[in-house]
Amino acid sequence: MDTDKVFKALGDPTRRKLLDLLCEKNGQTLGELCESLDMARQSTTQHLGILEAANLLSVVRRGREKLHFINPVPLHEVYERWVRKFEQQRLSLLHDLKAELEGE
Repeated sequence: MDTDKVFKALGDPTRRKLLDLLCEKNGQTLGELCESLDMARQSTTQHLGILEAANLLSVVRRGREKLHFINPVPLHEVYERWVRKFEQQRLSLLHDLKAELEGE
């Protein structure tokens, strides 16, 4: 996994919006995604290309259409590497604070 590409892709609000749209309804076409965005198809295509290059999307061709699907694996890997370890420490601190406040 290229974490730089994932973070770059996630750093843009339009690309996060595209992921949100696909989370609501996975497998949308470019036309369906464009209906929810205030931008040209070409700009949307560029954003989808960056998401695909970061492996955050997979594309399935259906005739002349391309269906876009979220690939959650890179997001999970980012979570495991960058979020989970901090979350565990915070939860441990909260548990210790609770125990101390309750006199355990």
